Amino acid sequence: MRRLFYLFREAWANMRTNRTTTVVAILTTAFTLVCVGIFLLLYVNLRSVAGWLQEDIKIMVYLEDRITREGIQELEGKLKADRMVAGTIFISKEQALGEFRAQFPSDSHLLEGLGENPLPASYVVTLAPNFRSPEAVKRWAERVRTMVGVAKVDYNQEWIDALAGLIRYIEMVAIGVGVILSAAAVTIIGNTIRLALFARQEEIEILRFIGATRAFIRIPYFLEGAVLGACGSALSLGILKFGFELFRQQIRSAGRFSGIENMISFFPLSICLALVVVGMGLGFAGSFVSLRRFGEGRA
Repeated sequence: MRRLFYLFREAWANMRTNRTTTVVAILTTAFTLVCVGIFLLLYVNLRSVAGWLQEDIKIMVYLEDRITREGIQELEGKLKADRMVAGTIFISKEQALGEFRAQFPSDSHLLEGLGENPLPASYVVTLAPNFRSPEAVKRWAERVRTMVGVAKVDYNQEWIDALAGLIRYIEMVAIGVGVILSAAAVTIIGNTIRLALFARQEEIEILRFIGATRAFIRIPYFLEGAVLGACGSALSLGILKFGFELFRQQIRSAGRFSGIENMISFFPLSICLALVVVGMGLGFAGSFVSLRRFGEGRA
């Protein structure tokens, strides 16, 4: 216990001795993680909005006019038994005609001269959440088209593909920016630790002379790096939260995008804790790199 207290005290002493570089390291690390956080926040909210939009995606299964009542019941049974289907709504020919007249009252006279109702009966199908990807929707639609009594399966494939493509693009950009800026954070923290090593070089040599192990000498610097990374990460979360609330307030006051502020949200607690842990990991990595550069023989 006494040894652990000594290690933490040494890490704190290192940060106090190099106040300026410590503050600069925390601020710079926070700035780099804010940039990563912006892309991550955008990605998380886009995924959330995409999920909300996917819930609104309906697939229309139009039936053949010659299908019998028994055929409709058999087809409905197959749709409801399908594990990919979350729900179905049957729309008869009469209901389809009534909805057309309600939605397009000025054009309803176009159907009057046809005599017989030309609109087909249909099923409005909602797929289960796990089967709403573009590939899954396409496979399901192709399979249903082959069923007896089905005339056509209609859905907005282009919209689904565009949404999925946008999410993949944001994800790739977020990963690329995250890797680059994480490397920058490791370098910044590593340089801070290296300055502390040079400042206390004589003390390190004395510790080695009296028999201190390499791990005992290095652990305070590992702890210092982890603390710097965690502080930078926590500060970046504070900045992101402030900016996020300011953005929501601007949307709310503008009034042009009513309801959007309720669709977007900040990171949940689990992601916030994960980001702090990632910051600690980056700080630890910076210390590791710095200690290796400082020289195996010295530390």
